[in-house]
Formats: sequence, C-alpha cells, structure tokens
Amino acid sequence: MKKFMTAVTAVSLSAMMLAGCGKADVQQESTVQESTAAETEAATETESETKVYPDEAYLDGINLGDFVELGDYKGVDVTVTKAEVTDEMVDQYIQSVLDSNKNKEEVDRAVKDGDVVDIKYVGKKDGVEFDGGSSDSYELTIGSNTFIDGFEDGVIGMKKDETKDLNLTFPEDYSNTDLAGADVVFTVTVNHVYEETDAVLDDAFVAARNIDGVSTVAEYRQYVYDNLMSSAKNQQETELERNVLEAVTANATFKETPEEMVSRYYDRLVKNLTATASMYGIDLETFMSYSYGLAADEYEDELQKSAQSAAEQIMVMQAIAEKEGLTLTDEELQADLESSASEYGYDSVDAYQEAIGDLRGYKEYLMSEKVTKYLIENANVTETEASTEEATEETTETETETTTETATEAE
Repeated sequence: MKKFMTAVTAVSLSAMMLAGCGKADVQQESTVQESTAAETEAATETESETKVYPDEAYLDGINLGDFVELGDYKGVDVTVTKAEVTDEMVDQYIQSVLDSNKNKEEVDRAVKDGDVVDIKYVGKKDGVEFDGGSSDSYELTIGSNTFIDGFEDGVIGMKKDETKDLNLTFPEDYSNTDLAGADVVFTVTVNHVYEETDAVLDDAFVAARNIDGVSTVAEYRQYVYDNLMSSAKNQQETELERNVLEAVTANATFKETPEEMVSRYYDRLVKNLTATASMYGIDLETFMSYSYGLAADEYEDELQKSAQSAAEQIMVMQAIAEKEGLTLTDEELQADLESSASEYGYDSVDAYQEAIGDLRGYKEYLMSEKVTKYLIENANVTETEASTEEATEETTETETETTTETATEAE
C-alpha cells in the first residue's frame, strides 16, 4: 500500500496534474505526438472529456480562511534517504543487461530445457480453434513456464520442422472462463531451435550497446553509475518534496475541505492513471490490479484519500504563498507560458494557452513550485541510510527509470 500511495502522491503533487488542464497535460500531449498511432488514439480518447468545475473547485473560488489555519511551516524537520549508488547496485544493473542480451545461436538438434524455440502452434477446443491460442512464430524459452503445464515439456525432444499434437488441460482457475478446466489440443511445429549462452562483459559487448562516448568496460561502468546516481538524486528530490509537504500539511488545521476541489483532484488522478494504463494497452482496473494489487473498490478508496490529501496540500501552499508574498505574478505567468510554448513546440503562446484551457489549474501548479522550493530551503533536512530492503527496491526502480540506456540495450 505504501508503494501505491507514494506513486499516487507523486502523480498528484509533482506537477499538480489534478488541476484543470495543467502543465502536465501539455507535456503529455507533446509526448503523445511522438508515440504510436494506437497510443495517440488512446491518449486522445482519455483527454477528450472536459468537465467544467464550479469556482469552488479552484483556489481563487474559495476563502482560504474558511478551510485552513496554518501551523508551523518554516524549519520543519524532515528526513530523506541518502542518494547513494554502490558497486553492488552497478553490478546488479549490468548483470540485468547481460541477462537480457544473451548470445543466441541456432542449433540442429532436439530441443532441451533452457533452449529458445521459435514455434508455430494452433490451439483447439472440441476441434475448434479458440481465440488467442495460435501463432505462426512465437519465441519461447523452455523452462520459463510461459504456457500451461505440459506445453513446454511436450516441446522438449522435438526437432526443427517437426509437428506434434499436445493434449493438455487448462487450469480450473484460468482467467478465461471459457477455457478454465477445458481439455484442448495444441498442434505445435518447431520452426527454429536456439541455444543461449551468457553474454560476457567486455569491450566488444560495450561497443555493441551503441552508447555515445562509451566503448570500454570502465567507461560503461561509469556510465551506469552516473545514470543510477542521477535517478537516485531524482528520487531523493521527490521524497524531500513529499516529506516536506506532508509535514507542513500535518501541522495545519483543516476546518473542512471543499468537496468540489476534492472531486476535481480525484477526476484528474483517474484521468492520468487511465492514460498511463492505455499506454500499456490495458484498462485502469487491470493496470491497478497488476501494478498495485488493488481491486476496483480498493483503489477508488485510495484515490479518494489521495485527492483529499492533494486538496489539503494545495490550500496550505496557497496560504503560505499569501503570507510569504510568493503568489504568482502576471509577469511570471506570462514568462512561463512563453518559455513552455517554445519548449513544447507550439507555434505561439496563444496556441499553447488554448491547449491548456482553464489557466486556474496551471497557476496553482506554478504557485506550488514556488512554495515547495521555499519550504525546502527553510526545512531542516537529515539524510538517512537506506535499509537493505529499501536499497534493493530502489535499485530495481532506478533500473526501470534509466530509460535512455534501456532503450538502447533493447535494440
């Protein structure tokens, strides 16, 4: 649950993307333009429904004094995990790259455990081919347990161009109820048999990664270290922002929270998570189940709590902005619009502003940036060492986030 709340908090507060149609939406639009047609269509569909919210859903539509009373916000004590990359982390990352780039050589022999086979297969139930049960060319690693019990064992011993019928039974708890517990026949043909050997970290392997300025093992290790450290620092910055805002919000007193504002933040969370899910070709419910192990009623409750927290935090930040003279000026807004319009490739500021739509959410985002920076500068920050469990989890997350290298390595 901590993983879920951390991720959702990052989504809601890092760019205040819950607000109206804010800056994050424009950034997403820019990214979508470079994606596949399917992703573009999905993202466009997600963004197509524009809900009009009442004034009370925005900061300029409420009287803050009716909702929040500030507590201590300067000099709050917070702790963050030290941004650190060990030799072990570098080794783990490099090993994952080696494991993903094993040498594969076609062999003329019978299939054995551990081989990679290219197969053609057709699945039939009661003599009729069923949906999703056929492929002309599928690479399967024997021993990966990718298919139902008995399938991979049945392929062992086959040779190239050999065809064989496998009489199998789907598990009783199989997700497709039409196939659960059903007896089926898979007709399998082996197209190719490959033997894999471990990749070796040497200069030739590094050169094959096609990374600019990196051609030796030593350079590659430094490259991996730099990327992991960059990600670790980004994670630390996110953690610091989150912890400071949570501490300041905890010190405040809330008389109530505008329901319209919470509703707006909830809708934005759902909208952005749905867009994320669509990039993987799945719906929100499936995404939340796979990513966080939450059923629909569970994640809806957590999103509601996150929306409540986000609404409280934005009100606290606005109250601090007003007290410390950190409110957004018209000149600052215009400067940001001009800079962002150029950065994201818009023909004019007017075109960029049209893409944003309601500027109220955008202004809230820019205000939150100013206040968050102020709070961090005035906080008492203590760094702590990551626990073994946290370090392992952080390394895994960092590897996932090192997108530049991952994209190169995958080719």
